[in-house]
Amino acid sequence: MKPIVARQNLVTAAVPDAGPTAAELDAIDREMPLILAEVDLLDAQITTLDRVPNELDTRRLRRARNRVMAARRDLTNRTTGTIDGAA
Repeated sequence: MKPIVARQNLVTAAVPDAGPTAAELDAIDREMPLILAEVDLLDAQITTLDRVPNELDTRRLRRARNRVMAARRDLTNRTTGTIDGAA
């Protein structure tokens, strides 16, 4: 049996995976409060998937949504301030 392989060169050169750049890591650091708030919201939503939310669950969901909204607001204000040069 003969192996079946492509006889053409690759269209794009294989780039070694060097990991994220410094700029990408900075962007992740800026977005980390929002990411953590969204994880908390997702956790609160998962706990209520298989049952009717009680009063404590409802408060936890509300607080998690508020944290997500506050983190989004802060990230937007920080990003807007950086673009305008005000920060």
